[in-house]
Amino acid sequence: MSRIGKIPVEVPKNVTIDIKGNIFTCSGPLGKTSKKIHEGINVKVENSLVSLSVRDNDEKYEKFKGLTRTIISNIINGVVSGFSKELEIIGIGYRAEMKGKNLILNLGYSHPINFAVPEGITISVEKNTLLKIKGYDKELVGLVASRIRGLRKPEPYKGKGIKYADEVIRRKVGKAAGK
Repeated sequence: MSRIGKIPVEVPKNVTIDIKGNIFTCSGPLGKTSKKIHEGINVKVENSLVSLSVRDNDEKYEKFKGLTRTIISNIINGVVSGFSKELEIIGIGYRAEMKGKNLILNLGYSHPINFAVPEGITISVEKNTLLKIKGYDKELVGLVASRIRGLRKPEPYKGKGIKYADEVIRRKVGKAAGK
């Protein structure tokens, strides 16, 4: 039994919700998002509260109730306040800059990397080494941050690469310390 799925989600006044079949659409000050809801879950909007129930009281759909409630909560929070991730670029000569809708990254390769920023995401570069990724879709913000980090993951000896701002890199000792 899902304990999270029992808690209703509160809807702010500046957010409109539309449910057509299995498609949950939410629009707010920052944008508009649609997600497909699992067919075993019923979604009801009453008195600015979104509540969920399992269709036909079938236990095999109970496991999707808490997940669906969290997804709906993230959609509502995203169109109201948005989500953000910060990435740090560490290394001599490693830097980033925005050119139009593209992010240009110099990460020690023989060529600069051109990263196309998807719709709904804004990236700001501060001090050439700090990236702030913002958007109203939590899944997309995390995916973009993960793809940028994957271009040059931090290595354990000097820590060079792209890392999340709150990430701790476990450093290894070089071969000189082994003697």
